[in-house]
Amino acid sequence: MNNAITLFFKGLAIGAANVIPGVSGGTIALITGIYDKLINSIKSVDATAFKLFFQGKFKEFWAHVNGTFLLMIFLGIGVSIVSLAKIFKWMLENDNPSYEIWLYAFFFGLILVSIISVGRTVEKWNIGTIISIVVGLALALFITFLKPGVENEAIYYLMICGAIAMCSMILPGLSGSFVLIILGNYKLIMVDAISDFNTKIIIPVGIGAVLGLLAFSRVLSWVFKNYKDQTIALMTGFIVGSLAIIWPWKDKKFLQNEETGEFIMKKGEKILSGYENWHLPDFTSSETLIAIALIIGGGIAIWAMEKFASDQSEESAA
Repeated sequence: MNNAITLFFKGLAIGAANVIPGVSGGTIALITGIYDKLINSIKSVDATAFKLFFQGKFKEFWAHVNGTFLLMIFLGIGVSIVSLAKIFKWMLENDNPSYEIWLYAFFFGLILVSIISVGRTVEKWNIGTIISIVVGLALALFITFLKPGVENEAIYYLMICGAIAMCSMILPGLSGSFVLIILGNYKLIMVDAISDFNTKIIIPVGIGAVLGLLAFSRVLSWVFKNYKDQTIALMTGFIVGSLAIIWPWKDKKFLQNEETGEFIMKKGEKILSGYENWHLPDFTSSETLIAIALIIGGGIAIWAMEKFASDQSEESAA
């Protein structure tokens, strides 16, 4: 029972990370010690699993797919996304800009410390792992400065968004939410559809997410098995690159009509397209001091999660 509760809270943490653009749920899974198990459990949803299910061998099916583990993790993720979507929507859309700065400050600290947590799991540093970390950094920065697409509610596009975003959500260092910004559908899916429980949007996104997850988990499992150090180094580079997205003090860019220069609106609100003009804060303001405290708090949260995961692993091995 205690293990199930622990898994549920890890799922909550993964879900919370996935709601914020720039934060990767895969990073949380990696530093809490469940990443390999998560990928391999998802991978086990295969032809054998379907055969056992349709033969009515539910007990064998449940054991084959590591059902309790997946149930508690995804239950935590679902509860976290549904509940935090409303809170984060309020913070990101509130008239007080400090709330958004504080939210990103906490996650900046969280991501900053996670670089150490993830990077030190590389067992052997060599030319291959160094190249991997540089490539990961370059890819993350390239994605950061891509021009976002325009919002699209077509069913096929929603399925594509679900598949790509889910693949990126389980890849440490690459934020599924930020990928949705690049695809143009972050606000439509993660803010409007989830907050309003719009099934016309949620269902096709969910179908795409499931299909993408089942396919990509097999790729990741193979890569981790054969090139673990290089893969973790690549992910570390992704995480370093994602700091540019999370930096609290930057200006927003909004989608504009290229011909008229007018802002494109959705339900009376501007649509975020990216960021620009990164800058240092005013260190004399109380807003900045609170943000710095939250950065430290985010770092402590990651340290605590890593220590908790380590203690749990030691107890399991005993």
